[in-house]
Amino acid sequence: WAMRRLAKRKRQAMFALYAFCREVDDIVDTPGEEAAKRLALGQWRDEIERLFAGCPRTLTGQALLPAVNGFNLKKNDFRVVIDGMEMDAGNRVRIANMDELKLYCDRVAGAVGRISTDIFGLPRRVGENLATSEGLALQLTNILRDLVEDSELDRLYLPADVLAAHEITETSDLALVLAHPRLPQVCEELADVAVLNFKDAITIAHQCDADCVRPAMMMLQVYRRILKCLQHRGWKDLATPVSLSKPIK
Repeated sequence: WAMRRLAKRKRQAMFALYAFCREVDDIVDTPGEEAAKRLALGQWRDEIERLFAGCPRTLTGQALLPAVNGFNLKKNDFRVVIDGMEMDAGNRVRIANMDELKLYCDRVAGAVGRISTDIFGLPRRVGENLATSEGLALQLTNILRDLVEDSELDRLYLPADVLAAHEITETSDLALVLAHPRLPQVCEELADVAVLNFKDAITIAHQCDADCVRPAMMMLQVYRRILKCLQHRGWKDLATPVSLSKPIK
């Protein structure tokens, strides 16, 4: 919905970016061998090189070419997105500490935000700051919303140092982790980090041209409400889904 409000040229660029993100995300989320996933991500690394050389081979790469040329997009941001996907390519995911979690969030969300804010037309430095704060807030919301779904893939994004601070030290059995009586405190601690970053992103957005930043703020407000719903639901009945109705959106 946020993308549909953009002018045609920007809208097409964002849809091409979404297609790229969808493709690399599907590589790691589809069941398969880790080696095959890394090979497919490596092929996308090659395609990014061809894209920035002006000769992409895939349909998605060809769709991205006008955006790369028209909005001065940065090759490294695309590389960083693939770096983030590689963190999910293994048969299990565990995060050691908050620094690693923030790195993961920056790769899978912040880098996409930097590309997006370039397309929206924000100054690069302002766009970087907005993408960092909003990307972290959005991805933490995703993580807190998808705890059960991720556990079924043997993925746990709650950092081990935060878990250990709340006496959760064994993470081999994720069903036991999600049922631990101290888990709600871990979730609320990460939710507080997300809340602060939502606030930071809004502060940054107030410094921007309203039309340019509107799509980012539409996404922010949707995810901010999802986080509020998660906090209202609580962290004991994790299987109860949280979503927003179409009228609220």
